[in-house]
Amino acid sequence: MIRTICSFIVLLLFTRILGKSQLSQLTYFNYVTGITIGSIAANTVLEKHIPLHEGLISLAVWTGLAILVSLWSLKSTKARIILDGEPTIVIKKGHILEEAMKALRINMDDLSMLLRTKNVFSTKDVDYAILEPNGELSVLLKPPIQTVTKKDLNIASSPSLYMPSEIIVDGSIVEKNIIELGLSYEWLYSQLHQANVASIQEVFYAEVQSDGTLYIDRRNDYKAKQ
Repeated sequence: MIRTICSFIVLLLFTRILGKSQLSQLTYFNYVTGITIGSIAANTVLEKHIPLHEGLISLAVWTGLAILVSLWSLKSTKARIILDGEPTIVIKKGHILEEAMKALRINMDDLSMLLRTKNVFSTKDVDYAILEPNGELSVLLKPPIQTVTKKDLNIASSPSLYMPSEIIVDGSIVEKNIIELGLSYEWLYSQLHQANVASIQEVFYAEVQSDGTLYIDRRNDYKAKQ
């Protein structure tokens, strides 16, 4: 139990030190680093013949090396290419690049699957497709297939006043968001009053919208309608 608790605390600490890029596994290097750190922590917990301090030192050393390599890649373009690789164009101007796919060791079934994850079901709709270092496929559709925007239709759009943010969750006010958005409790209570909400406890979830309005979801309102 002591080994488990110590390993858990140290693993949590080192994961926080490595940062969000490690958590999201942006590249293959991040992915391998995460697996290795998890494996070291698991062996430290389960393998009793490994002294606890040696397992924790191994975690610290591997984390330190990962941080040093990340700092190196920040300062060197060549290092980033070596560690993370480069984006590769697999479809260019509507044409599939067979040589690029062969170099990446992917086939048409793989490419079709990646396109479908982007809601593209025919390669003829694709102008450019780029395979990113993390394995994701970025797709640029041909102009006739692209989604029409307000700018295309010359429709005026008003700027967003706020980023949509939760203000009430499960009957409790999220004070941090109110402060960050520059709102007041008086404003919140007036919005609730306009919506005929008598108390905060009646609200399960409330969210400020981009236009400054307040979306309110009452407790058990779905059951009440049935």
